[in-house]
Amino acid sequence: MLIAHITDLHLRTEGELAFMDRIDTAERLARTVEFLNAFRPRPDMVLATGDLVDFGKPEEYKNLRRVLDRLDVPVYLIPGNHDDRDAIRAAYPDHAYLPKTGFLHYVIEGHPVRLIGLDTLDRGKVGGLMCPERLAWLDARLSEARDKPTLIFMHHPPYTTGMVQMDGYGCVGGEAMGEIVARHPQVERIACGHLHRSTVRRWNGTVVSSHPATAPEIALNIHNGGTWGWAESPPNVGFYLWQDGGIVSHLAAVDQRAPVVAFPPKKA
Repeated sequence: MLIAHITDLHLRTEGELAFMDRIDTAERLARTVEFLNAFRPRPDMVLATGDLVDFGKPEEYKNLRRVLDRLDVPVYLIPGNHDDRDAIRAAYPDHAYLPKTGFLHYVIEGHPVRLIGLDTLDRGKVGGLMCPERLAWLDARLSEARDKPTLIFMHHPPYTTGMVQMDGYGCVGGEAMGEIVARHPQVERIACGHLHRSTVRRWNGTVVSSHPATAPEIALNIHNGGTWGWAESPPNVGFYLWQDGGIVSHLAAVDQRAPVVAFPPKKA
């Protein structure tokens, strides 16, 4: 089983630029979709972990559909802090996995790995939230299938990274979520966005990771030792490969300016 992971798309209304009116995030996403459609083996699905658009406007989600509908494989959406739940529902009425009311939590069954999408959106705030209601929902879903390998995907990482500014916009309730995860060893991986960077951490008996965005990266700035800002970078895609009873992560930069040069065949 091969799962692709994209995050932090930050689309605006068609024709509008993002990030101080400098970045065409729709063009970057279109390049990512082209990359995924051409990738072999073909992913079984794509997980899009929030900040799908920039301001939660219906016109932005219309632009999102214009680009994402070109994908050749199913895509599963969860919200980030830039998103609006009702606008997602209105734009994707055909995505039956999305709940009609309440949080946009859901479970994807029927694969070697069970997938649980979590809604960490705390409306009006940059940081995320795993409130008691959401924690109880997660505990119940994990308790339903204790022997099934599981991947959880969410927008806000439930751990700190050393990037002081981003840690200030973390996930309230992350520690309580960790206590639940620790009771469920079937959780093979937790996949996150929000950071616009690649991070990996061992956490409560599992591995938690974030992947860079299809939008630009945030510059690496550990303990305020660097510059707080955006860095020029290609779009990025994460992959989770289930094989041999475990998940292997891969990260690929989408950069058409850097073609792959094949190694010469081995001599006999």
